[in-house]
Amino acid sequence: MRSIWNGAISFGLVSIPVKLVNATENHSISFRQIHLADGGRIRYRKVCELDEEEVSGGEIGKAYEDADGTMIPITDEDLAQLPLPTAKTIEIVAFVPADRIDPLQMDAAYYLSANGVPAAKPYTLLREALKRSDRVAVAKYALRGRERLGMLRVVDDVIAMHGLLWPDEMRAPQDAAPDGDVTVRDAELDLADALMDTLGEVDMDTLHDDYREAVEELVAAKAAGEIVLPAEPEDTGDGKVIDLIAALENSVRAARKSRHVEGEGAGDGDGGMADVHPIKKTSPKTSGKTARTTEAEQTTGTAKKTTHRTPTGKTVTRSGSSTAKKSAPKSTGAKKSTSTRKKSSGSAGSDGSTGSRTTAKKTAKKTATKTATKKRTSSSSGGTTAKKTAPSRKRTSA
Repeated sequence: MRSIWNGAISFGLVSIPVKLVNATENHSISFRQIHLADGGRIRYRKVCELDEEEVSGGEIGKAYEDADGTMIPITDEDLAQLPLPTAKTIEIVAFVPADRIDPLQMDAAYYLSANGVPAAKPYTLLREALKRSDRVAVAKYALRGRERLGMLRVVDDVIAMHGLLWPDEMRAPQDAAPDGDVTVRDAELDLADALMDTLGEVDMDTLHDDYREAVEELVAAKAAGEIVLPAEPEDTGDGKVIDLIAALENSVRAARKSRHVEGEGAGDGDGGMADVHPIKKTSPKTSGKTARTTEAEQTTGTAKKTTHRTPTGKTVTRSGSSTAKKSAPKSTGAKKSTSTRKKSSGSAGSDGSTGSRTTAKKTAKKTATKTATKKRTSSSSGGTTAKKTAPSRKRTSA
């Protein structure tokens, strides 16, 4: 890197020869002014306003304009005779904690390089002293015809210097704060904290100038004679915030969705972020119905309804759950009919289709006879007779 200044660091009675080089560079794209009619470049010519003649660089000097418009010439020799001890020296005046320097004061940044082999030892001494003290050095130096204020700190193994504005060059933030009293609720602060946590940190090396890249692509496309289509503008909402809470919630969702998309393909773990879904509130009536329905489902279990056809031709639907069996009133004859059907179905499975049909017919006839006898007996004899005929039905069934 080309040095822009040669001098020395004054560290007490120690002098460290150094070279000053720029630590930053400007990557912005510059444009030229042209004549729209023919594309010719527009140039500025330096013309004397008295004789209206163009003046070359060698004929141009500097002057100070007084309040009444009078020009007071100032030559380079005049400036060189001024008592400026920092003309070729970076004079360290104090060592302070880094947090004492307001970032608003920081200006251009430079690297200080040791100038020659003899400068290596004192340069390293100052660098290690700054590291161990965890402080920065405040210094004065002269550059481009004026004295400036600077801050020296260590970057890796190099001493860097930041140009600082003088304290009287700092403007107070007057009338910059919002007018009136504004109250911020805790819920809004919580959402703002959630948004900051979701966005998290960033690797500064991954940040780049998207606009500059777009301009470079535009220039390359025009140079190749391609037709450049206008990009679709993004919906920024015109800066109007209708509901701050809703805007913060949407921002958190969008940030988490973006983090989830970026984390895809990185494997399972904490890389993905879950989406935020609002909790639906249920009314007391709905929740009561839901509770009763759930209780009924737990009581009946997974009962299946079975349809049977009786010997008399009627269709009866029975539930397979234990609760349904207990609640439905059944007579002794009905239970025996059920057992008879179970027996007949078992014999059908073992003896073949012909035997099952014969057995089913016989069983149907017996069941019909028993049912008719039971009805006549219960209607004529009453409850006592029905009890006495119960053993006879058991013997008949046997």
